[in-house]
Amino acid sequence: MVAPDMTIVDFRITRFQFARDRVIGDSQVRADDAHVAALELVDAEGRTGLGFVQSLFHPLPAEAEMIRVFREEAWPALEGESAAALAHRVVRPRGGNQRRLGLPFEEALQQALWDLAAKAADLPLWKLLGARRNQVRAYASGLDFHLSDADFQALFADAAAQGYTAFKIKVGHPDLDRDIHRLDLLKQAVGKDATLMIDANEAWSPKQTVQNIAAMRRAGHAIFWMEDPILRSDFEGLKMLRGSLGETLLNSGEYLDVSGKRALIQAGGADMLNVHGHVTDVMRIGWLAADMGVPVTMGNSFLEIGVNMALALPEVEWLEYSFQNFEHLVEAPYVIENGCIRGSDAPGHGLVLSEAARREQRRPDVLERGALGPAPEQQRFVVRKAA
Repeated sequence: MVAPDMTIVDFRITRFQFARDRVIGDSQVRADDAHVAALELVDAEGRTGLGFVQSLFHPLPAEAEMIRVFREEAWPALEGESAAALAHRVVRPRGGNQRRLGLPFEEALQQALWDLAAKAADLPLWKLLGARRNQVRAYASGLDFHLSDADFQALFADAAAQGYTAFKIKVGHPDLDRDIHRLDLLKQAVGKDATLMIDANEAWSPKQTVQNIAAMRRAGHAIFWMEDPILRSDFEGLKMLRGSLGETLLNSGEYLDVSGKRALIQAGGADMLNVHGHVTDVMRIGWLAADMGVPVTMGNSFLEIGVNMALALPEVEWLEYSFQNFEHLVEAPYVIENGCIRGSDAPGHGLVLSEAARREQRRPDVLERGALGPAPEQQRFVVRKAA
């Protein structure tokens, strides 16, 4: 039996830029455009590994410049190498080799390498990573801080109609009454028995957090978890909050890299550790979290690629779904039904770049905001069912 040749021989970068279907954001930031590129790594047998590059606030450079930077900075370490070997390789970060690439390719590289490795093994990525289940609960997250009250309620009412039972909203407004008002509106939209989470994106101090959670309880709102209430570096404050929030869990670590997450766990600053879409990084810190008995939550990952890691790690009970209009970029997104998301049964992570999107929506050059036109059409709030 001849072993598959996973040697990486080529790459493609396809740039996209389009309007979002709503303004997203939190107490600190907002965005209404999408700046995305697809990175495809090709092996010697013609298999393609797909990853996504995203810039949240500013347009990515023109496609030709992205290709130049990738070829200069990333390609020398990829060409002729095995995707599986690179996916597992441990790098000793020291001195000048501890630096970011000139453009945000890191997450896309991990996604594409693992996609290729799983395809060569003829396994879905979640199975290659060791999963023994095929679905995990998803919670509906609005990225809703800048929405009007009417749009806020409509978004979450539609989510509840789809079968979601847990919902996360953005808080951290200078006027606490506004945060409590939004919780009131959420309960009206989704029902009094729903599970409620809140995310302040570091808007508060430790004592403010204790006071604000108490005020929310007095207003009749039981908060399941409080996410990133204070500065990410305030490990002492986070540890204090773990002992002060009563039944409300502290979900933290979103803004920290692997080393920072490790230090956070060791400092006792998280009831739940928040991770995202870097496959290798998530698995490494997830293994450590499991060893130390800290549950992991899967935050936003592009097109929910994080479902593969969520299924594979033993401590993950929740995955964030935020109704972002990216689904037109792939042939088929993951199936979400009755508040649960399932892994794809196809080899790899299961997402394939849409040839229609590549043909019709590729934007090789940077466009001005006024030239973007309306948001791409897609079924924004329709439950995605299995065929």
